[in-house]
Amino acid sequence: MQPVKWQPKSKRQFLLAIEGIDAFLVKTASRPTFTTEEVAINWINTTRYVAGKTTFGTMAVTLHDPIAPSGAQQVMEWIRLCYESVSGRAGYADFYKRDIQIKVLDPIGTVVELWDVKGAWCTEANFNDLTHEGSDLLEISLTIRFDNAVLQF
Repeated sequence: MQPVKWQPKSKRQFLLAIEGIDAFLVKTASRPTFTTEEVAINWINTTRYVAGKTTFGTMAVTLHDPIAPSGAQQVMEWIRLCYESVSGRAGYADFYKRDIQIKVLDPIGTVVELWDVKGAWCTEANFNDLTHEGSDLLEISLTIRFDNAVLQF
């Protein structure tokens, strides 16, 4: 038997597109996860199981925070659509929910995996610590909740 030619996907070759966030700011991103509940059906001395509701998990995204364009400013503009801390005003879901695309690339830049993430919004933004020690760069950690994810290919 001849071995099948194959090329593994690389973690470092991807693009993440979120409206209002420059794609080149993205350092890390997780792909969608989901959990399907199990429903037990008891009958006499046995138990059978069927699938219940499916819930999507959250996505973790880490952004670089350069001086210009400011990653912090881009994130805050998105968060302000959900909650404005100055006035206490909340926003409509239609304003703050965004669609995200995750594109996994092959070595020459062709999209080989495409996720469409629907109804995404930022549930947590961590602008991280400052320190006079070391030479670490500033990053922003996001937790993103979404309604649905579809693996197109």
